[in-house]
Amino acid sequence: MYVILVYDFGEKRVAKILKLCRKYLNWIQNSVFEGELSEVQLKELLHEAKKFMKDEEDSLIVFKSRNNKWLDKEIHGLEKMSTDVFL
Repeated sequence: MYVILVYDFGEKRVAKILKLCRKYLNWIQNSVFEGELSEVQLKELLHEAKKFMKDEEDSLIVFKSRNNKWLDKEIHGLEKMSTDVFL
């Protein structure tokens, strides 16, 4: 499935969630990641995030689609990290 993940974590935990998300997805902008994941990979990512996430302070939002072909993506302004360079 195609996933867009957005997070807002406290300053003390932001480095941990950034490192975790980079393990599974492509970083496209501050606190925003995208990429293809299996259900198991998504569950693993969320399970690992919940180990250090504080529910009363942090948020993690996941948008899911069956395929990125069903999603139109428009970039206006600077593209922080292009995913077009992958072979």
